[in-house]
Amino acid sequence: MSAFQLAALARTREPQSMLRRFLALDAVVTGGNALAYLAFSGPLGRFLGADATLLLGLGGFLAVYAAGVGLLAARRQPPALGVRAVIEGNLAWAVVSLVALALWLSPSTPGAVWTVLQALVVAGFAVLQHTALKARQDISV
Repeated sequence: MSAFQLAALARTREPQSMLRRFLALDAVVTGGNALAYLAFSGPLGRFLGADATLLLGLGGFLAVYAAGVGLLAARRQPPALGVRAVIEGNLAWAVVSLVALALWLSPSTPGAVWTVLQALVVAGFAVLQHTALKARQDISV
């Protein structure tokens, strides 16, 4: 992704602001998923072909994760170590989601599509965050 494309997506050329915006977007999307899983685990479980208890557990985990990512986004200069942990966590989530779909889960068709799409979105967050972190580090060197 070019610097111009990244700046257009983040609506800023300032790497620090880019990073914070991509972290904040991740926190909002993840928090929205968490709330949906927690509030509607039964109906969503039936629609997605997933166990409601699994969705409740995922919702709780995602709520804590979203809060942590949100705290990083709120920092004036998020620490690189914390950002790297989020990037690695996002990549791990994407990989585990696809592996679980292939090996363990038996979702409905919408559930299979949802699993792939959310894995791609989360991997996309990791790429955006990595690129913005690298741009911030390149500026400070």
